[in-house]
Amino acid sequence: MSPSEETRAILEQLGVRSGGSLESRSPMDGSVIGSVTKTEDIPGACDRAKQAFLEWRTVPAPRRGELVRLLGEELRVAKEPLARLVTLECGKIVQEGIGEVQEMIDICDFAVGLSRQLYGLTIASERPNHRMIEQWHPLGPVAVITAFNFPVAVWAWNAALALVCGDPVIWKPSDKAPLCAEAVMAIARRALERFGDAPEGLLQCVQGGRDAGEALVADDRIALVSATGSTAMGRAIGPAVAKRFGRVLLELGGNNAAIVTPSADLDLASQAILFAAAGTAGQRCTTLRRLIVHESIADQLVARLKTLFSRIKVGDPREEGTLVGPLIDEAAFNSMREVLGDAIEQVDSASGGFYVRPAIVEVDAQKGPVLKETFAPILYVLRYSDLSEAIALNNAVSQGLSSSIFTNDLKDSERFLSARGSDCGIANVNIGPSGAEIGGAFGGEKETGGGRESGSDSWRAYMRRQTNTINYGSDLPLAQGIRFDVAP
Repeated sequence: MSPSEETRAILEQLGVRSGGSLESRSPMDGSVIGSVTKTEDIPGACDRAKQAFLEWRTVPAPRRGELVRLLGEELRVAKEPLARLVTLECGKIVQEGIGEVQEMIDICDFAVGLSRQLYGLTIASERPNHRMIEQWHPLGPVAVITAFNFPVAVWAWNAALALVCGDPVIWKPSDKAPLCAEAVMAIARRALERFGDAPEGLLQCVQGGRDAGEALVADDRIALVSATGSTAMGRAIGPAVAKRFGRVLLELGGNNAAIVTPSADLDLASQAILFAAAGTAGQRCTTLRRLIVHESIADQLVARLKTLFSRIKVGDPREEGTLVGPLIDEAAFNSMREVLGDAIEQVDSASGGFYVRPAIVEVDAQKGPVLKETFAPILYVLRYSDLSEAIALNNAVSQGLSSSIFTNDLKDSERFLSARGSDCGIANVNIGPSGAEIGGAFGGEKETGGGRESGSDSWRAYMRRQTNTINYGSDLPLAQGIRFDVAP
């Protein structure tokens, strides 16, 4: 079945109508697989979200969690067709499409528990008969801007937390994956119907290009802009939101490295490197792009990796055994070709699609293209002699998203995780830099943007903090012992 025929069947199964001026093309063969209507009235969506906030913020958090529980149930029912749509529209292999929808389900489960754990603090007061507390209140409408490479999971990371925190959500999906967004909204509407009394405008999706995102960013009714994408995008969004004193949660690019020490288990490291470098056709923000290997084992490891890379099945992501599907479009292919030139190995699969074999490039120094994030499956290999040198190489790029070390030496692993080790938001031991679980906070430092999504205490970004002091006595002592008495 062609991608367009299969997409039509899945959209019908999920209750999504195709039609409009914004076309979606499958990276599998470049064919148009559907279309959606561009959203013209962005201010209207913002106004509906603001009105919904006035009502939703008063709903008890555990009740808000019930909506997210229902959303998780609906996602379980729709898991297979939604995952298949991710494959068709974004080119992910079947296993990765299923894994992405599972992430959505996992974050819903996490958020349901969180709805009863939005804890504040009790703070000791220096004044007699006084009590201090810190509590968290809903923030306001949240705009979620997502990229093509995780077309549904990143929305769920944000939406599940925002909903239990009391915030409406407006989603601006990638214009390369509009059908996935429409499918998710159809699923969400079923959860809203079962919930029964959610305000209109609580969950919305606006379709369009850059102009739609810019309108959301500029609207002062949007309390938080959570944006996933390139560093260039973040440089535009950050100042625009700051100008109106809004909040941003930026999850931007990554130029991720893994260090392999002499004590490493090379069988384990090889398998981890394979997935981290080649998975999703190198189109994850956490893709492994730089491999920093001790000189004593470099030849052995590189030989293993070249053998593994040569055995990767590249092709139709729906087929059994395929590990690498197509790049998202011709622009991605051209970016890879700019780096590799004639060394790029294109794989014949389907006319109109851009299929490439993941590449291993050995380099003598970390400069030029090695310092840039090319969103394609290119793995640069560097050699080191001392762990301090390896950590310095790990940190010597402008991004700071994810990193890892392969070692059986406790001292090496602890040093890598210490304050003088990796400067990334994610630092792993004996696993690759990609494939994060939802329980931890996801995000990074430097040009990665500093934002955190998903687990841990990432929920605080969607709420506002309030400090309260309560005087339950009859006197009015001032802080710091200040006296302010009117003379008799």
